[in-house]
Amino acid sequence: MRVRAWEPADLEAMTAIWNEVVRDGRAFPQIEPLSGPDEAAAFFSAQTRSAVAVGDDGAVAGLSILHPNNVGRCGHVANASYAVASHARGRGVGRALVSDSLEALAPCGFRGLQFNAVVASNAGAIALYESLGFTRIGTVPEGFRNLDGAYEDIHVYYHPAP
Repeated sequence: MRVRAWEPADLEAMTAIWNEVVRDGRAFPQIEPLSGPDEAAAFFSAQTRSAVAVGDDGAVAGLSILHPNNVGRCGHVANASYAVASHARGRGVGRALVSDSLEALAPCGFRGLQFNAVVASNAGAIALYESLGFTRIGTVPEGFRNLDGAYEDIHVYYHPAP
């Protein structure tokens, strides 16, 4: 698995993967999928860093976005999101993407990485983040509303820049 900066040729696969996670309604806060190539290109271009995980076959298996978690005096802490194609899950794609984000923090001017809303039922993400040294720093009770309308807790995680 290789992680690299996204290229325009990746846009169709990136949009499909992002929208798959949005439509699933179990991990991302977004309700509406990206509507098309123009919106997707603008969204991925607006990030500090957008990257893709590419398998040996050259196909995009997942993506990440990295950007400031807040503005001004808090802009030195990053936030990130990860989306892995359902057919590629469980094969180390997420680990490669998160590891790449951690390596990109300092070069992008960030001193740490904060996740604001890790859904409590997302056991795979929680195990991954904790195995990579993230610390759970809090929980927001019923902070996420799933696609089926059920509310569940979200966790906040932090990792300093290596």
